Amino acid sequence: MCGITGWVAFDRDLRHERPTLEAMTRTMTCRGPDAEGLWTAPHAALGHRRLAVIDLEGGVQPMTASVPGGEVCLVFSGEVYNFTELRGELERLGERFTTSSDTEVVLRGYLRWGEQVAERLNGMFALAIWDDRVEKLVLIRDRLGVKPLYIAPTRDGLLFGSEPKAILAHPAAERVVDAEGLREWLSFVMTPRHAIWHGMRQVEPATVVTVDASGVRERTYWRLATRAHTDDLETTIAQVGDLLGDTVRRQLVADVPRCVLLSGGLDSSALTVLAAAHLGAEAVPTFSVDFVGQSDGFLPDDLRGTPDAPFVHAVAEHVGADHRDIVLDHAALADPQVRRKALEARDLPVGFGEMDFSLYLLFKAIGERSTVALSGEAADEVFGGYRQFHDDRIRWADEFPWIAVNAGPLDKDALWLKPDVRAALDLDGYRRDRYADAVREVERLDGESDLEFRMRLMSHLHLTRFVRFLLERKDRLSMAVGLEVRVPFCDHRLVEYVYNAPWAMKNHDGREKSLLRSAVRDRLPAVVAERVKSAYPSTQDTSYVKALQEQTRELLRQPGHPVFALADRGRLEAAIRQEPSAVDKLARLGMERVLDVMLWLDIYRPDVRLP
Repeated sequence: MCGITGWVAFDRDLRHERPTLEAMTRTMTCRGPDAEGLWTAPHAALGHRRLAVIDLEGGVQPMTASVPGGEVCLVFSGEVYNFTELRGELERLGERFTTSSDTEVVLRGYLRWGEQVAERLNGMFALAIWDDRVEKLVLIRDRLGVKPLYIAPTRDGLLFGSEPKAILAHPAAERVVDAEGLREWLSFVMTPRHAIWHGMRQVEPATVVTVDASGVRERTYWRLATRAHTDDLETTIAQVGDLLGDTVRRQLVADVPRCVLLSGGLDSSALTVLAAAHLGAEAVPTFSVDFVGQSDGFLPDDLRGTPDAPFVHAVAEHVGADHRDIVLDHAALADPQVRRKALEARDLPVGFGEMDFSLYLLFKAIGERSTVALSGEAADEVFGGYRQFHDDRIRWADEFPWIAVNAGPLDKDALWLKPDVRAALDLDGYRRDRYADAVREVERLDGESDLEFRMRLMSHLHLTRFVRFLLERKDRLSMAVGLEVRVPFCDHRLVEYVYNAPWAMKNHDGREKSLLRSAVRDRLPAVVAERVKSAYPSTQDTSYVKALQEQTRELLRQPGHPVFALADRGRLEAAIRQEPSAVDKLARLGMERVLDVMLWLDIYRPDVRLP
């Protein structure tokens, strides 16, 4: 896994800038608790924090190769799952290896194939290569954007990092969020490239960025393309099963303890049974999150019809898993230090409140026993699992479907904002413009019906926008505790195959995620195979709401706090006057958002420029 950062400058000698590189690199110590590495050249400085997963002794970074004309240096975050095959191919071409790491495969692949190495990699990765022979930086990000990568152009070069905090540690970086950044942060549209921080942007997934003295250039090496699907239903189901089985097998490769995140839903249960099959006699370790007393007193809501625990235990017993429930109470979720840690991991107050905190605490507990975890993230986006895929009113609406559904941990109108700020930002107008941009990206297949194209559009929006938000959330909260989370449903082969399968197949049994269910049904307990989708769990303990109210009341005693340039005091005062059991979703979200923003302002001291 790891964290990478660096600096390219063509008008100065960076060999004298080691203290700045150290400061940038050490912002990501949590991403790489095992080692730190720094490398400098006249016009390049690369930093690396390592979480050792493959070839614990030999995979040290930065990794260099001395070749005629200069040195080539690589810093790499993530994993390449087909590195064994690539290593064999490179050896046949004459390359010689001194380690068994996937990092060296990437480096030797670049020496053999140049920037085209990107097309050959299957995995989750963000990497930087400085080629001293031609004084060029090459940045490459994986196809789905599982691993983050940020850049900030400078007067004579560029800064980059796995996280914004690495770039913000550089003296040239400004801690500014302007009106455009506020609109992006508050609208939940996940515009490609946007990083919210002024002067900074994300490297797009499936993109190669090259930087030399002549400037910055970008090349897309893969895209979610429209193609005709010629397989029949039976063949499609079999192919989904084969692809998923292959990617689980690949993603279990590690030289450290592995586990599976098990929620008792279709996605995580499928990964659990496939992992158990590959591990054979070795019991698959599994972990789930629960809340004190929730299983006994569970109350169904729009997103969660059943508690997770009975289904989790059914799967664990079915495969003989080494299972642990991580049970949290309201005090842990409401702990201001947990909020601070989660916010520092995200760099921005863009989270899901207590659902971020429980995920952080779950990952922290897992990290005490495992270093690698498989997660079912992205299955809903790939196979059509969300409610909006199955509701005519929502799927035909001309807006982002996760906004149209108006459910879950989103306050789409940012009601916690002061009315004048909300009006000046015009979030509805911003969403309309970004939605129009997104729709133009989707190619229609010749002869495709209106319904089939609409569902293709829905899939494209989720796979190029919404899933990126969830992947970044999972990456940042897991890496904050030194845990590597792998996401088999993001294998690009599976994604592009299912994307082009017609909706009639994806919904062939009238259920959500029909193709996935059909591919794994015979491996699962019947009760799990038939379970209706349930969202990530949220605490129902009103003691958590009471703690929110107390923390909000304390904030209101600080009338001069800069958060009140944004936050509506009246709404907060109304929220703390209610009985905890009577606080509705939006009031609870509002308190969580304002407390996050307060802490963000205290930690980062940003210059927030209102319209």
